[in-house]
Amino acid sequence: MKKVWYKRLHWQIIIGLVLGLIWGLVASVGGFSDFTVDYIQPFGTIFINLLKLIAVPLILASLIVGVTSLNDIAKLSRMGGKTIGIYIVTTMLAITIGLTVVNVIQPGNFLPVETQEQLMSGYQENIEGADQSAQEVLDRSPMSFLVDIVPENFFQAASDNGNMLQVVFVALLMGIGLMQIPSEKSKSLINFFDSLNEVIIKIVDLIMKVAPYGVFALMAGVIVDLAGDDIGQALDLLGALFWYTFVVILGLFLHLMIVYSGLFKLFSKMKLRDFFKAIRPAMLLGFSTSSSAATLPVTMERVEKNVGVDEEVSSFVLPIGATINMDGTSLYQAVAAVFIAQALGMDLGIAQQITIVLTATLASIGAAGVPGAGIIMLVIVLQAIQVPVEGIALILGVDRILDMCRTAVNITGDAAVAVAVAHTEGLLGEMHFDDE
Repeated sequence: MKKVWYKRLHWQIIIGLVLGLIWGLVASVGGFSDFTVDYIQPFGTIFINLLKLIAVPLILASLIVGVTSLNDIAKLSRMGGKTIGIYIVTTMLAITIGLTVVNVIQPGNFLPVETQEQLMSGYQENIEGADQSAQEVLDRSPMSFLVDIVPENFFQAASDNGNMLQVVFVALLMGIGLMQIPSEKSKSLINFFDSLNEVIIKIVDLIMKVAPYGVFALMAGVIVDLAGDDIGQALDLLGALFWYTFVVILGLFLHLMIVYSGLFKLFSKMKLRDFFKAIRPAMLLGFSTSSSAATLPVTMERVEKNVGVDEEVSSFVLPIGATINMDGTSLYQAVAAVFIAQALGMDLGIAQQITIVLTATLASIGAAGVPGAGIIMLVIVLQAIQVPVEGIALILGVDRILDMCRTAVNITGDAAVAVAVAHTEGLLGEMHFDDE
């Protein structure tokens, strides 16, 4: 029996998004933005915190259970190689698509000089500190990424959602250790983590019941932060950067339709439409929260229950993806870098654009887990092609909206790679749509 349309989770989240948008606009026009920030936006923050709260225990429990049920270290290493390989390829394709679209449309040429000067003066102070943070990332040794995966203290690593890879490493280590001891000694501990995993999944279900209200609060806060008490100023900003915003969104859409469709044709028989239908609550939450880590519990639940990916794969592929796979963010880096160069009257040659591909791919891994990683990654890319870092001020005004879009694509990419890896390992089951 099908649910009434408004009782389906994805429709409830969409309704929350729309009502949050309307409330934010009314609050800006009516002059009660402070009320929204003080009494409505906090509920959105609580919702995100609830999702982040269960991310680490979910990864730890599900991955330990998955590894021990796999009972094959060779298979685990093979799956890891596939995961990293596909992530790198899809990231490079995303950057290439972004460069293609931005070079064809050339949005930087539509930005008037007076608008450019106004944006530079208005947002200049917002990039202070990003240059220094980017330099710290560049100063790290080539092997520091691997060093950072191994924590000195597990409890310290588990206390920060930015250390997902460290939690994954500990879970893998513990899972492998449990495989090496007699089953009569490991059984009780495995059962504990199995029970913990089931409890966390139930908690995810409970949290999702308040998702529409959390999304409403988040969206209202986003609009108020963007517009303040002057909605006209926000509209003027969007108008000035319309072509830039359009190119980023177009590039993200093309990546969704071309790359992931091709991925499924190569590695599974799944239809892209069915895939989107199965994970749409996760995509909508990613859009609302602008956080892959916060959405991770929901992404894992939808990929396992609805898409049919075995827990052995999802618990390994998705946490890694939430940390290092940034298809949407990398595409945005490419478009933003070329847009800034165009607006400043600089022509980028083929060599510089190839540099963007390589730098953005490496930066997506090197800057993982760093606060404000998107802007820091962009600083690294601009420095590599010798474009003034101050040009970032041109795009900061609409960055919050585009951050929502690219996070949704990042999450979709994680789930798509999980499908591909699961199919190649024979661990992809039947799809199930529980919203029907």
